[in-house]
Amino acid sequence: MPQPSRRLEKIPPYLFAEIARVKREAIAAGADVIDLGIGDPDLPTPPAVRQALTRAVENPETHRYDETARGWLPFLDAAARFYGREFGPALDPATDLVQVIGSKEGLAHLAWAYADPGDVVIVPDPGYPVYKVNSLMAGADVHEVRLREEDGFLPRLEDIPTDVARRAKLFYVCYPNNPTGAVATPEFYRDLVAFCRDHDVLAVNDMAYGTVCYDGFKNPTILQVEGGKDVAIEFHSLSKMYNMTGWRLGFACGNPDAVATLQRLKSNIDSKAFPAIAEAGAHALDHVSNAETVALYQKRRDSLVDGLRSIGWPVEKPKAAFYVWARVPQEGMSSTEFAAALLQRAHVLTIPGVGYGPGGEGYVRMSLTLLGDRDGERFAEAVRRIAASGLVPT
Repeated sequence: MPQPSRRLEKIPPYLFAEIARVKREAIAAGADVIDLGIGDPDLPTPPAVRQALTRAVENPETHRYDETARGWLPFLDAAARFYGREFGPALDPATDLVQVIGSKEGLAHLAWAYADPGDVVIVPDPGYPVYKVNSLMAGADVHEVRLREEDGFLPRLEDIPTDVARRAKLFYVCYPNNPTGAVATPEFYRDLVAFCRDHDVLAVNDMAYGTVCYDGFKNPTILQVEGGKDVAIEFHSLSKMYNMTGWRLGFACGNPDAVATLQRLKSNIDSKAFPAIAEAGAHALDHVSNAETVALYQKRRDSLVDGLRSIGWPVEKPKAAFYVWARVPQEGMSSTEFAAALLQRAHVLTIPGVGYGPGGEGYVRMSLTLLGDRDGERFAEAVRRIAASGLVPT
């Protein structure tokens, strides 16, 4: 057999292999593992969306290729209306939007559409690995900008070296943030727009969790900032907005040239989603609220965070996204060692922060999505087990 491409060598090793092994052993031994690892909505897609899919499947027009340039037109129209209602800026479906097969696909292919060997792509550390991995596979050099707790997990733009900024093509950010749950401010977006304008960089805003917000918080966007559309593209995902993870549907919006560049690459790679799925997505964007799911996430957040605080583990409540990012409470333990010990002693699965980059060392991520939880009771049980494990100093 021929050897695989050398670009695959740029993919880092799977850092969670040991955690996965311990999890398998615990389950095989009959343990009831509370899995706070994966960020996958555990509630089903709202009934109205499923019913819309059923209707769309019965339409023979949805059974053929979607031969449009940028995506199923009813879906793009609905995305523009949704964005205007939710965030304010008006978008033109003909120039400012492109349909993606989930935001992960679009974020990955944008790196391939822009980055050449010798270019730089700026990515957050800690951050969603897709940004770094696909920039490396495209041949670019990656500059990781550290996200620090004392800065609200926002990058210090002034710390980016001038030579890096001069060579940079893309600057990936993600707010609400995965893995930290941090949120951006309008002031940060204004500074980011100025940075990207001064250095001719495209800002890439991953907003997969843009509508998953708590306590009345409304998430700002970079396109709300004056000049934002000149330098930015945003990615939105129906996976998190409407519990449609497996449907693989989302959209990118913003700078028309950036949208067209992504579309040009995608037109040579994929044939878009099954149009009936896009039709159901349009119905979701126009008519469906996922407030019930978000309310449950908030209840789970409060159960988990208040419970951990009560046993001596100081943890911040996120304003958005469905992740709790917590400092490892055991002095001298790495994030991987702590996560493995928590799984072994308490049968609670968390993700070591170092899996999201060196800046994640010293933290673990806990997801508020948990299959089988109905009213926060499994999160309360997780707290009881963690308290009994002895891993949180009193």
